[in-house]
Amino acid sequence: MSNIKVVIGIDTETDIGSWTPWYEGLVNGTPIVLDLFRKHQITGTFYFTGDAARKNPGTVQAVKAAGHEIGCHTLFHETIGDALFDIPGMMPILPEEVPLRLKLATEWVEDVAGVRPLSFRCPRLFGSTAVVNALEALGYRTDASYPMYFYRERLTPYHPAADDWTKEGSLRLVELPNFADMAMESKDEFGRDRDQWPLFRTAGADELMRHIDSYVDFCTRRKVEPFLCFYFHPWEFWPMRQGLIHYGEGSVFPDPFLIENCGPYAAEQFDLLLARLKAAGAVFHQAKDITA
Repeated sequence: MSNIKVVIGIDTETDIGSWTPWYEGLVNGTPIVLDLFRKHQITGTFYFTGDAARKNPGTVQAVKAAGHEIGCHTLFHETIGDALFDIPGMMPILPEEVPLRLKLATEWVEDVAGVRPLSFRCPRLFGSTAVVNALEALGYRTDASYPMYFYRERLTPYHPAADDWTKEGSLRLVELPNFADMAMESKDEFGRDRDQWPLFRTAGADELMRHIDSYVDFCTRRKVEPFLCFYFHPWEFWPMRQGLIHYGEGSVFPDPFLIENCGPYAAEQFDLLLARLKAAGAVFHQAKDITA
């Protein structure tokens, strides 16, 4: 795996994604992630929602002070692009709403961080052509929203087309495909089992490395330079509430895999994963520095 480019993205949002309104994981989990990055002497990209940044300015400043990139992750972790599969109550915003929504999200993050975000990621990797055009107009350098497991065409960073974000084109923006084990046979109608999150904490770092090695071999056999872009969340490094979670007008019961082993075990396995990647010769980059 010598000299393979790796981007570690940390998506900052409410606990368990959109399933709660709390930021316990962001507040308590981010210092754990920062300590592990410091231990391994690597930097990553933290994608903040505008709301997460506004409500947790101290966390944003701690990330910035540690030398990591501050990116953007929409305003409230909403579905801003094309939905790949249905999630009740989470309808995508309309394409004509995208430019204003991304402008506001960018401004909210910039106001707190004191730096303008140059890297973006859509929640759940639900990107779109409207999104990349809006990001281009806002001066973003990269978008890490391409779900390799679903579209299955792009393996390496590329400049997207203005009329179809999944195709190569002439935009200045660089699209970063998210890691998926394309060597394995998928048993899911959407290919989601190729997307290996959150395997590092449900099965362990060694199991994730097995899929990484398989994918690297897949690329090598096709004479494609492997590129690995990952997403993790601060809330994974802090114990999440179990069972039925009630707030507002009702309750949610997250699928068990979403919160399995959140806390110390996740931190232990993330530590091991970073060590395994470094030992294999991976070179870590911030998203904004990736070129096509």
